Amino acid sequence: MKSSHSFQSRIPAKLSALSVIVFLSACTVGPDFKAPADSASQHFDQQAEHSLGQNIQYGKQITGQWWSALRSPKLDQVMRRAIEGNLELVAADATIRQAAASVAASEGALYPQVDFGATAGRQRVHNAKDPSISNFYAIGPRVGFDLDVFGGIKREVEEQQAFTDLQKRRYDAAYLTLTADVASQALLVASANEQIKAVEKLLANDTKNLELVRAAHLNGATTQIDVSLAETRLAQDRTLLPPLAQQRDAATHALSILTGKGPADWIAPQFDLAEFTLPGNLPVSLPSEMARNRPDIQQAEAQLHIASAAVGVATANLYPKVTLSASLLQAASGNGGAALWGFAAGITAPIFNGGTLKAERQAAVEGYNATLAGYQQTVISSFGQVADTLQAINHDAEEFRAQDDALHSAETSFHLNQQAYAQGENSILQVLEAERAYEQALLGHIRAKTAQYLDTVQLYVALGGNAVGVFDQKVASRETAHPSYQ
Repeated sequence: MKSSHSFQSRIPAKLSALSVIVFLSACTVGPDFKAPADSASQHFDQQAEHSLGQNIQYGKQITGQWWSALRSPKLDQVMRRAIEGNLELVAADATIRQAAASVAASEGALYPQVDFGATAGRQRVHNAKDPSISNFYAIGPRVGFDLDVFGGIKREVEEQQAFTDLQKRRYDAAYLTLTADVASQALLVASANEQIKAVEKLLANDTKNLELVRAAHLNGATTQIDVSLAETRLAQDRTLLPPLAQQRDAATHALSILTGKGPADWIAPQFDLAEFTLPGNLPVSLPSEMARNRPDIQQAEAQLHIASAAVGVATANLYPKVTLSASLLQAASGNGGAALWGFAAGITAPIFNGGTLKAERQAAVEGYNATLAGYQQTVISSFGQVADTLQAINHDAEEFRAQDDALHSAETSFHLNQQAYAQGENSILQVLEAERAYEQALLGHIRAKTAQYLDTVQLYVALGGNAVGVFDQKVASRETAHPSYQ
């Protein structure tokens, strides 16, 4: 019988030599993933690009924090609070760590698996000359190793790594959505406050007109019908305030929630449109760069990588699997004991399985093709989103100019009618109609201005908002702030 010392000195050397030989001849089957080529398109919408009211810097990348272009220190503060406390980002962070742990778990299969076992019992031997009862035990380690000759395990690791990349890009997308929501809600608060101020000014004018009409009625210069019209106008204009207050309050509550707090736990600050600045220059990257700039496209690419690795896994399942195992046991039965060792190599190859493995590979290939089409659709849709937003900004500028002209005209007409009525040259009905036109023009002017800001935010979002890679930047900054020492 070979001694345990002989096993320890010879078997590992044989195992290592065999492993080297097999690894030198090993291959990883299935497709090696390559990212799709960038789009050859050079424009989103040429007409929109050339007629953009705001100066467009075509071919320029968004740098830094995109919302800083709005030049609102108060928005910067709320944004920092939201990025630090948003619970969706916290959940996305944990999901990435979960995926990274799954990668580590799958990588473990690439290494030898060492187990330690022990058994003990009592046995009776019946067919011996003298039947006897004795104790037995066996204790020792066992090593198993899947050589992964055709790379099935490596493809599974690749699949898990691509899934981790997908989770990182989902974090980036959540970050982009969060920053867009914070900016949009802040602008809605500002718009509501601006409109409330306008309505309150109109109500003050309504009250003044009502006082004038009542005084004229007491003097016999007008009728009760005119008084009733003025009272109706004041009552109707008062109905404008509650919806605007609801818009303001809902947006304020939304800001609290986005920062990870309840509306009663943290009250967001109030905003005014005067606090924001409409960016004069808008950087617009080329369509060919969109795949690197938008988190949703990066997500689609990671999903494509997962589908590609799945094809590799299904392909490897068509080939044999080679395993090595070794064990060293100290065993005893009755009064005798010995050191036992064993070494084995095994191979398992599919011969007939009713076409299951080939069908699974074909399913994986078709899954890849479907994911590729989804990726391409995501890219095309992103082009359409940018084109739509560019056109929206153009139309916003046109509407704002028209609303600006309408406001100046309505304001002039309103003042002239007020003066004419005070001099007895027209009726209260004409004053109320002029006031109605001014009211509509003033609110329309504020809404048009708000639309310019909101669509500018949407353009930054459509271009990716410089969000790709923010999770990696977060990890890097976290490691810099809290370095780990070995």
